[in-house]
Amino acid sequence: MGKLDNLLNNNKRWAERVRHARPDFFLELSLQQKPEILWIGCSDSRVPANEIVDKLPGEIFVHRNIANVVVHTDLNCLSVIQYAVEVLRVKHIVVCGHYACGGVKAALEAREHGLIDNWLRHIRDVYRFHREELDALGNMEARYDRLCELNIIEQVSNVCHTTIVQNAWAAGQELCVHGWVYRIEDGILRDLQVSASGKDDISDIHRLR
Repeated sequence: MGKLDNLLNNNKRWAERVRHARPDFFLELSLQQKPEILWIGCSDSRVPANEIVDKLPGEIFVHRNIANVVVHTDLNCLSVIQYAVEVLRVKHIVVCGHYACGGVKAALEAREHGLIDNWLRHIRDVYRFHREELDALGNMEARYDRLCELNIIEQVSNVCHTTIVQNAWAAGQELCVHGWVYRIEDGILRDLQVSASGKDDISDIHRLR
């Protein structure tokens, strides 16, 4: 009951397929890690970063949490961003959320969910910032979808406002932050057109002098 032999067997078959296609793949992978992309995504099991952009292991550095939130007090997320930017020297940071996100839906529910409510407060703040726009959407599904988009846009801003990203820009490092949304029903990613590649792309109040 407690064993997961099926997963271990799947792993062996997968590794054998990879070795058959590229005999030196795992040796090369073990010697270096040079991804150009940091992916900040949702923990939802239906949104695996590498698979939906058809990339192999080693090509994307990944951080995932519920509803792809970037909080300036989250040392885990900030440590990932710092390592990706300063050590791996990634060129792109992608914040990717998805429609029908359970975290976003839970944030709009007027009931207690337990410990996670502390995390969902960040999404409720996004709702508060855009309440007039969201309340004007009569269809609840449309409201969920738009809040998913607005949450991604907010998290892109939060990434850009970190000292990590701004210091990289100040040093002339090539780095662009993007906001994408994924629709599980069709498997397609959509660019929300909120990319930022320098301090001129963020608000004055958040620019570090």
